[in-house]
Amino acid sequence: MKKQVLSTLIVLFGIVSIGFSQDFVYQPVNPAFGGDPFNYQWMLSSASEQNDHKEESTFSSYEQDPLSDFENSLNRQILSQLSRKLVDNIFGEGDLQDGTFEIGGFQIDIASGSDGVTVKIFDAVDGGETVIVIPYY
Repeated sequence: MKKQVLSTLIVLFGIVSIGFSQDFVYQPVNPAFGGDPFNYQWMLSSASEQNDHKEESTFSSYEQDPLSDFENSLNRQILSQLSRKLVDNIFGEGDLQDGTFEIGGFQIDIASGSDGVTVKIFDAVDGGETVIVIPYY
């Protein structure tokens, strides 16, 4: 008798639960995939809170070396002036002479040839070399 009552209750419970069931409909949460746009701020703040990686700031005005900044600025100005003189020389207005110049950690070789003016810049610090050929017009 108890088994029949128990089996009847299970069957009735199964029938009743089928009546209350519904279709599963997927709705995305992320606004990038069609979700509600108001979820964006919540997702961003949640992700920011979970982020364990903090960006370390390497820039500090107290850590800069004024002499290094001065040297870099001077090298930029000299190379800029050299490029202006090269352009003036190519287009007939300058008086740049061929030769070898040592500026800071750079050795600059300037040579005129049949193809144009060749400028070789050798960086004594890291051993890099740059060759620039400026053709005649």
